[in-house]
Amino acid sequence: MKKLLPILLASAAFAMPAYAADSAPPESAITPQQIAALETRIEALRDEVSKLKQAQAESAAKIAQTPALAPVAPKTDVPGWVRNTTISGKAFANVSAIDHESDGVNLGDNGTQTELKRFYLGIDHKFDDTFSANLTTDFRYNTNGTAKDTLMYVKKAYVQAKFAPEFFVRVGAADLPWVPFVEGLYGYRFVENVLVDRTKFGTSADWGVHIGGSFAGGRVSYAASAVNGAGYKTLSRSSNTIDLEGRLSANPVKNVTLAVGGYTGKLGKSSDIVNTEHRATRWNALAAYTDSRIRVGVEYFEASNWNNVTTVASDQSSGWSGFGSFPLTPKLSVFGRYDWVKPNEDTNGALRDRYFNAGVDFKPLKEIDVALVYKHDRAENGLLSTSNGTIGGVNSGTYDEIGVFTQVAF
Repeated sequence: MKKLLPILLASAAFAMPAYAADSAPPESAITPQQIAALETRIEALRDEVSKLKQAQAESAAKIAQTPALAPVAPKTDVPGWVRNTTISGKAFANVSAIDHESDGVNLGDNGTQTELKRFYLGIDHKFDDTFSANLTTDFRYNTNGTAKDTLMYVKKAYVQAKFAPEFFVRVGAADLPWVPFVEGLYGYRFVENVLVDRTKFGTSADWGVHIGGSFAGGRVSYAASAVNGAGYKTLSRSSNTIDLEGRLSANPVKNVTLAVGGYTGKLGKSSDIVNTEHRATRWNALAAYTDSRIRVGVEYFEASNWNNVTTVASDQSSGWSGFGSFPLTPKLSVFGRYDWVKPNEDTNGALRDRYFNAGVDFKPLKEIDVALVYKHDRAENGLLSTSNGTIGGVNSGTYDEIGVFTQVAF
């Protein structure tokens, strides 16, 4: 600053107009007192700048010496077992009017009623990437029998070890290979059981050891079960043999499913004090096309001695089912199905069962279905036990039902 002062003074002198030596300077000339005051002010400003720089340097040094704070973990009060546990549910309910008769005589289930046919509540817990467990409850009801009570019971209860997509093992009550697989393709289990389940030539779960898996990116899958044979509602040592059921399915092209399956066993009826004359067997086949808009498929089965395990007489059974659905809008679909069954080809070859349903399904949310449905079942020249009760008569019997059927899943 002192080096610049002479230059400033010289510039100021050069810019001043000339005046006589004996005359007084003009009023605008810079006086020595003003120069001295300017120098004092400049020195004060320089001191203030130096102090600010020193303060900034000291602050930066303190920040550099402060240790970095460890990240604070989010606080949670949820135990680990809760985070690894999921709860799900599914309910099938309907309000419907039934007209059921046998040889022209009205039966006791006629009229308009509300039914809650199924309410599954499932708990899944994952121990690690390999081991998990499932408990699924349902309630027992016996509207087609002598008792009218309801009671909670276990539908599935198993421990699973999944070693790879190609292989898992479940021990306990779990899905059997065929019925749940077909239900997933059919899509309208809340309206009616699939073919072999509706006509009591198979069931959906049983107690035993179950294996399964998939290959080729899920395009080929298999499942096999070694079970007690009496179904998931019976857990007792009522049989001294093991029943076997299996399935092999493939998707040769996208959206097309082909599957075959089989069952063999004594259906939980074999013991040291009960004679079993036959082994029940069943063969299944299915072909289906399913995508986000269309479902269409056909299922076929043949069975031997399914209802004749403990009788001397042998028997054959067969049947097929065709189903389809098509969306009219993203939330509205039409669907239908037709079943044709010969339950007793050897012991009562004249017995026939013809069943169909048709309806319109409204899906306001992904988890909810509300369907207007009409069902008709007719059995001639005998009786057939079904999921809707016993159909038929000496000559014939019919079952008609119309109502609103709903499914809620969460």
